[in-house]
Amino acid sequence: MSAETADGTQKFYSSNAATYAQSGGEKISQHLNRFLAELPARARILELGCGGGRDAKALIAAGHDVEPTDGIPEIARQAEELLGIPVKVLRFEELEARDAYDAIWANASLLHVARTALPDVLRRVRTALKPGGLHLATYKGGGQEGLDRHGRYFNYLTPDDVVQMYEHAGDWDIVSLVEYVEAGYDKDTPEPWTAIMVKKYR
Repeated sequence: MSAETADGTQKFYSSNAATYAQSGGEKISQHLNRFLAELPARARILELGCGGGRDAKALIAAGHDVEPTDGIPEIARQAEELLGIPVKVLRFEELEARDAYDAIWANASLLHVARTALPDVLRRVRTALKPGGLHLATYKGGGQEGLDRHGRYFNYLTPDDVVQMYEHAGDWDIVSLVEYVEAGYDKDTPEPWTAIMVKKYR
């Protein structure tokens, strides 16, 4: 992904922060309950790309210690308004924690990482997890890189691509791999998605 492409993605979210944060209403991720079922009590959870903060709000309500983050300052401020707690501005490549979290939640966020950079980001995710820690991420399908009509970059991975990316990043136990169809920000355009849930191999 070129610097120009990355700038286009960041520009979209910066310029449309309020609209994006409010899209979807009160709806939380359809994968959140499966994720919650795998967590220990009072888990320490890092959220990468929290968006408007709805999933973080649900995780907090379930009794967990949640650290929401987003790479776009304007989006982070929107999440702070909903959550009433600080939201750290953190780009994926800046993650440097080690054995710090019981779980890392990344719904519809790592799909903006360039294919060449994704294995390194996933290694950072793995390093930040405690042994046996849980991670869930969702990716748009399609099998090729590209821009959507808003100028946002996506890595459009097939399910096999997703598994290979995680295998390149280290040892994981795959808990589930779910293929589904969902309309994202463009609600009139359903697209194929893959949700992967893994645990850091002890």
